Amino acid sequence: MKATDIAGVYKEKNRIFTENLPCCKGLTVYNEKIVHYKNREFRSWNPYKSKLAAAILNGLEIELKRDFDVLYLGAATGTTVSHISDICRDGMVFAVESSPVSMKKLVELGEYRDNVIPVLADANHPDRYNVVVPQVDFVYQDVSQRNQVEIFVSNISSYLKKNGFGLLMVKARSIDVSIEPREIYGVVCSQLEKKDLRILNVVELEPYEKDHVAVLVSG
Repeated sequence: MKATDIAGVYKEKNRIFTENLPCCKGLTVYNEKIVHYKNREFRSWNPYKSKLAAAILNGLEIELKRDFDVLYLGAATGTTVSHISDICRDGMVFAVESSPVSMKKLVELGEYRDNVIPVLADANHPDRYNVVVPQVDFVYQDVSQRNQVEIFVSNISSYLKKNGFGLLMVKARSIDVSIEPREIYGVVCSQLEKKDLRILNVVELEPYEKDHVAVLVSG
């Protein structure tokens, strides 16, 4: 097991891992494999179930510090949330999800992961969770909506600290099925730059996800 250039992410052969929180010893989130190495416990991070894992394996250069507070938009049932929870173990992960069904899983996750705060809300309306979510170091979004760029920008404007970072998982087919994905990626980056966000990295997610890119920005 070797540390990667990304703090909190480890690699063995062609797989990546995060170190399980002390409070979660022996516990999995989505039946991922657990590996023990030098009295430490690591959880396998599946790139076919997590777009962030796919982006990292495809070369995304990202910094998620141990004490970062993260706003996660589109948390679903918590697969990627749990790995960010491992990495940012001294920070908090505010997991926003609009589906009550998915929220049940997130609530279960938050019961034993002390740094995960489930938030049942629509990311289109960032003002509706400002009593729960503080200013954060990182905004992560994985939302399948046509206006995903507008959602991302409005949440960054509301919650991202100065000099913070954001990562947008762009789902081209959710924006417009009639336009080539690469053209959409260019439009998205242009829209973000017009909002004074600096593009740091753009990484395609194939073969793990089709017609997706990860766009890393700084505020």
